[in-house]
Amino acid sequence: MGSSTDETAAPLPYPRVLLKISGEALMGSLTYGIDPVMVDRVAGEIESVHSIGIEVCLVIGGGNIFRGVSSAASGMERATADYMGMLATVMNSLAMQSALERRGIATRVLSALPIAAVCEPYIRRRAMRHMEKGRVVIFASGTGNPFFTTDTAAALRASEMGCKALLKATKVDGVYDADPMKVADAKRFERLTYMDVLRNDLKVMDASAISLARENDIPILIFSIHNNGAFADVVQGKGRFTIITE
Repeated sequence: MGSSTDETAAPLPYPRVLLKISGEALMGSLTYGIDPVMVDRVAGEIESVHSIGIEVCLVIGGGNIFRGVSSAASGMERATADYMGMLATVMNSLAMQSALERRGIATRVLSALPIAAVCEPYIRRRAMRHMEKGRVVIFASGTGNPFFTTDTAAALRASEMGCKALLKATKVDGVYDADPMKVADAKRFERLTYMDVLRNDLKVMDASAISLARENDIPILIFSIHNNGAFADVVQGKGRFTIITE
């Protein structure tokens, strides 16, 4: 009986995914920096997805570290400030790598800014090989270029890796027409098109990230990282999330 169930098991809708998580999510209850408890919790969410055979790669923002030094960046030229932000993402990526490897998950950090002493340089084919071998890959330093956000980096890497979905972990369980933390009757969307997001200037991801996902036909799924087990649910098409497609 068991074997027939296995044979008829539905294929996973998203066999390879990219998870975009903000740096702020790693602060947990802190006001600045990296909360080890929160990093470990996110590592647990990734482990539960990895264990069902889904290939996972990540892009992590740098806001938790960079916002703390942003007063120093006021008056600084934008490119220099952006490079500082990229270095912050490397710190977050190393923290996440450490948490995942403590759980026995082989993890590689690939940086768009070459920092050979601590991580590998980003080479697309090398990243693909790591994923094919079942390793979790963390892309650090955004796109490696100033003036681009880590959201755009997430859409770019998802496209390069042939990911079937880009999942953005946020504080809320989907896309709303206003901040549900501030507006009690904010309307939640189950499904949107890329053009809906661009036309209505919904603050999901920046326009270049949305456009890149649209060009490469990668659905964007927005869900809450604060709900335990949400990542595993969403990659299997369950739970609460908003999907953005054509």
